[in-house]
Amino acid sequence: MLFADIDTSFLGQLGKALGLYGFEVGALLSVVLVTLICGMVGALVVGNRMAFFSDAMAHCAFAGVALGLLLTIFLGNPHDREQFHWLLPLIMVSFGAVVGIGIAYVRERTSLASDTVIGVFFAGAIGFGAMLLTALQKYRAVNVDVFLFGSPMFVQAIDLLYLAVLLILTAVVLIQRYNHLILGSFNPSLARTRRVALRLNNYVFILLLALIVNFSIVAVGALLINAMLVVPAATASNLARNLRQMFWLTVILSLAAGLIGLYVATKFRPSIGNGHVLEFGPAGTIICVSVLGFFLSMMRRPWRRPALP
Repeated sequence: MLFADIDTSFLGQLGKALGLYGFEVGALLSVVLVTLICGMVGALVVGNRMAFFSDAMAHCAFAGVALGLLLTIFLGNPHDREQFHWLLPLIMVSFGAVVGIGIAYVRERTSLASDTVIGVFFAGAIGFGAMLLTALQKYRAVNVDVFLFGSPMFVQAIDLLYLAVLLILTAVVLIQRYNHLILGSFNPSLARTRRVALRLNNYVFILLLALIVNFSIVAVGALLINAMLVVPAATASNLARNLRQMFWLTVILSLAAGLIGLYVATKFRPSIGNGHVLEFGPAGTIICVSVLGFFLSMMRRPWRRPALP
């Protein structure tokens, strides 16, 4: 009941002050938090060529959802909403972290290409989730589309709390390790000579990605979270002259795409005939705005320097 009280009091009062409904305030806050978080790590994801890795982490959330459902049924409380809302993110993050560390470990111990190793874990997680979700839905009514596509309109007070804490954690990690992570991604040999803990930084970043992906799924969705991590950074790489510019441009572009996409999705209701109105999905609209920005960035003047790697 604690978070329900927060939702009705804090968000409701803030909504009245802004002339919005409580759920609209929650959607706005969630978009701001998610885009800032994704923008802060996006340059590292692109710089480390981890787009496929982050996509695999997002799809592993299906297996985490299935495990969370299984555990709530095992505990004998399949319809306890409060237990489900704190237990499910914990299971999803834990499973995502285990998968991420497993990918890194197997990649170090075998001669297989990184995309092959990631593909194996990707397939295993998707198969495991598909195997259990179909069987468990009859015990608890779960809308899988929420995890597939997400929506800022679905967030609750506890989700905003998770995202706020995650934003602070992401900022702390990057303040302490950003230079080492950048150096390790672009020149591992130089990083070793300067005694940078490459393996430790790699595992820290993997754990951070697991947190970001799983806690952002409610607002963006498993199928779309990877786009938020990659597309703004790819756009920034077309425009930036150095790594510092790329970092800040990624944050700005991610936030701008989020706010513009949310505005378009909530304010534009085009008619499609016979009195029907088309309502855009907020998460998908945000991604489309971000992708449009990428293609516009490719139209930059030809004398600009080439895109950063």
